[in-house]
Amino acid sequence: MKILDRKEYKNRLIRLQETEKIKIISGIRGAGKSELLHSYQKWIEEHVEGANILYLDMEDAQNAELKDGPSLLSYIEMKYEEKSKNFLIVEEVQHCKNFEKAMQSVYERKMFNIYLSSSNASFLYEDKTAFWDENSIELPIHPFSLSEYLRYYERKDPSPAILPGYLKYGGLSATFRFKFKEDKTEYIKELYNKKIKKDLRKTYGLKDSALLDSLLAYLMLHLSISTSASKISSLFKKNHLETNHITIGKYLQHLCAAFLLFKVKRYDIRKKVYLETADKYYLTDLGFRFALLEKEKPDWKGIYENLVAIEIRRRGYDIYVGKLYQKEINFVAMREKEKLYIQVTDEIEGEDTLTKALSPLRAIKDSYPKLLIANTGKDEFDVDGIRILDLTKWLMEG
Repeated sequence: MKILDRKEYKNRLIRLQETEKIKIISGIRGAGKSELLHSYQKWIEEHVEGANILYLDMEDAQNAELKDGPSLLSYIEMKYEEKSKNFLIVEEVQHCKNFEKAMQSVYERKMFNIYLSSSNASFLYEDKTAFWDENSIELPIHPFSLSEYLRYYERKDPSPAILPGYLKYGGLSATFRFKFKEDKTEYIKELYNKKIKKDLRKTYGLKDSALLDSLLAYLMLHLSISTSASKISSLFKKNHLETNHITIGKYLQHLCAAFLLFKVKRYDIRKKVYLETADKYYLTDLGFRFALLEKEKPDWKGIYENLVAIEIRRRGYDIYVGKLYQKEINFVAMREKEKLYIQVTDEIEGEDTLTKALSPLRAIKDSYPKLLIANTGKDEFDVDGIRILDLTKWLMEG
């Protein structure tokens, strides 16, 4: 199978090589973490003289005896070479019980340069301790962007016609193994049903798969709607699905820790404060929406909004939903001293449609850049200082 060299990610690993902190490569299953680590291993072999590389995949049956902290630590100690530059790479480290203590011991004794990958980094989010907060760096790995998708297929076509295929089958690297569309869809279904749900059951002891499926389906059907655990549980109860806001809150948290979803909080633009109510939840890869809800009519505005949210995060911005009085700005993107206001819609053919789409951005009185992203099929143009960008062309810039 053809492998795309994701140089941006690999170069960051190379830049961080001398950093003592533990490097955690995180991301949803199928995003390409294994390929990246194997590529980086090869780079070490070619460029680091006297390197001793210990590479462990915790899902490999050969490593079954290493799935508890003490056994893993003992094995790592045995493989340490005092006069070498020691590198430790552990894939899907969360499958080792009490691995945290083992890694802490290795780190504090400066035995290895440590790289861990995880497709459920609850230890960084739900169970975060001071040790991980102070001594680790997270490198989020995203599914293929549209620009990577085009590079893989060696296409340079900026036409909006390329977007539907990318949306429908997503950017999970493993889908690229399959030639036929039906096989791509089946892979995504199996990834959710046989891998992600299995991980959630094993990690959290989740028993109610039907509730999990219903929750995910609801969120995928309402990608552009702010919600909360209380709102969802009330709605489910009305539809005779017994649950409560505590359970829904936990399931939302777990789906985010598994990188299937990500949460976007709200930001009050006028008061410059972060709000704690009515978040939005977006998919990490839209291939799940089309594979798991094949028969449901797409809400294209919500889907495009989700797609833009994914790309904003991929470009390294912190992302929020903007609130300005009674108006909503789809996204406030922040990175260091940079701030962008972004509105997303499906099309702006009519004058009334364009005016409505621009209205929230026009209400903002500060001087930070304002963008309206839509399926225009045209080159960029400007209205009252607001940049109007074609969705496909904007995605290709990433």
